[in-house]
Amino acid sequence: MSKLIAFDQEAREGLQKGVDALADAVKVTLGPRGRNVVLDKAFGGPTVTNDGVTIARDIDLEDPFENLGAQLVKSVAIKTNDIAGDGTTTATLLAQALINEGLRTVAAGANPIAVNRGIAQGTERVVELLRELAQPVADNAAIANVATVSSRDEKIGAMVADAFDKVGKDGVVTVEESQSIEDESIVTEGVSFDKGYLSPYFVTDQETGHAELENPLILLVREKISSLPDFLPVLEKVANSGKPLLIVAEDIEGEPLQMLVLNAIRKSLKVAAVKSPYFGDRRSAFMDDLAIVTGGTVIDSELGHKLSETTLEQLGSARRVNITKEETVLVDGAGSAEAVEERRNQIRNDIERTDSSWDKEKFEERLAKLSGGVAVIRAGGATETEVNERKLRIEDAINAARAASQEGVIAGGGSVLVQIAAEIEELSRQAEGDEAIGLRSLARALRRPAYWIADNAGLDGAVVVSKIAEQPNGSGFNAATLEYGNLLEQGIIDPVKVTHSAVVNATSVARMVLTTETAVVDKPAAPAAQAGAHAGHAH
Repeated sequence: MSKLIAFDQEAREGLQKGVDALADAVKVTLGPRGRNVVLDKAFGGPTVTNDGVTIARDIDLEDPFENLGAQLVKSVAIKTNDIAGDGTTTATLLAQALINEGLRTVAAGANPIAVNRGIAQGTERVVELLRELAQPVADNAAIANVATVSSRDEKIGAMVADAFDKVGKDGVVTVEESQSIEDESIVTEGVSFDKGYLSPYFVTDQETGHAELENPLILLVREKISSLPDFLPVLEKVANSGKPLLIVAEDIEGEPLQMLVLNAIRKSLKVAAVKSPYFGDRRSAFMDDLAIVTGGTVIDSELGHKLSETTLEQLGSARRVNITKEETVLVDGAGSAEAVEERRNQIRNDIERTDSSWDKEKFEERLAKLSGGVAVIRAGGATETEVNERKLRIEDAINAARAASQEGVIAGGGSVLVQIAAEIEELSRQAEGDEAIGLRSLARALRRPAYWIADNAGLDGAVVVSKIAEQPNGSGFNAATLEYGNLLEQGIIDPVKVTHSAVVNATSVARMVLTTETAVVDKPAAPAAQAGAHAGHAH
């Protein structure tokens, strides 16, 4: 395919326009008084959301150079979401501000390499300061505050806090659609493990990037699946049953994996495959745990089982399975409660008998996975659009609460970044040349989230930012009440992990754009009508 090439300022200007287009669509959602964005969908009704990454994923621009810029800043939102689960709007806004500040200085003659060194130095200091300011999450009320700020809904905040209280901070909390108009929360039997889907083609929800299977059959195989003739008979039996299929095996490769992907693409069979976790004896024991939880049998050639002769009766099942890139959660396995409890007692006995602290730790980990349960929050609503919007907000709240319990919290509302910006300005006075320009560009960018939170609340962002800078640590602007005060005491808090991920990912992409000298894109195909007109005039 033919390529279009842009150089120097022209390349950077195209990228900048794309960055601005995507970021301007996202930043209207920032803060408690932020607006919604309506996304048109090819299938089903429109999606109404204020979730930054959901909006970003939906945007593709017509101009190829501008689209390149949009995709770069989209990657900031997606990466921040993958790491921290929230903070995607802040990350997008920071990237835009830093790119615009940096490109302005480069256009004025600053050396982009030196500017980048200043930004990198400043970013390290920002992360240090965020960690110094972090407050540990002391109680359930703090989790509720974090979840409330993230979702903009006190009821959601309380439900998320209650869910974590029931399953523990390392427990599994998931969200699904309710059959009623009311939200509800339940704790159910479930198991999770740290392995994600083997192919992105298994994803069933493009907005969340999850593969969700309702009432699937579950095939558990001790070894690798690599022979298509051995695999096809059981696949055909499942297809005839009309049920979805989850496969957990040591690995799936070659033709069997290709066959599963083909079925997923054609939608002839709803299927997902994941690798079994751990290694050696731990993997074997965990597969046996899964068999008991799901009511299935582990297909094991050493026990005389043949994959080609597997029956539907040997497959387990669960009410629901949710799979991400990194994790698999089984909810309400079909195994009997008595068998699961017997397995727990067996592991407890193993813990008592072992003298090895390492073995004890691994036994306890298995016991926790079998005992912890899964908290399920069901999003209610009067329409499909309302349910989907609420589901996204609950997911953000869950992710923010989990991030807060990991690295602590800071005062929210962008206030901490405004106060850190003053320290970065001070650092710039000690730097030399264009490195100082990079530091000052970063300081100005750090003030933009607070600026837009205020602007979305109908106030003058510049005035609010200058007043925040005068506040002591822990204090700032509460956009919900339009008052200044101690945000930590008011429960206006953000997870440190979310803020630091947003800053690091935004500065990473901004530095890439600042040092771009050439942009290469595919030449757009001529419209069909235009191509036909040219063909008609040929001699």
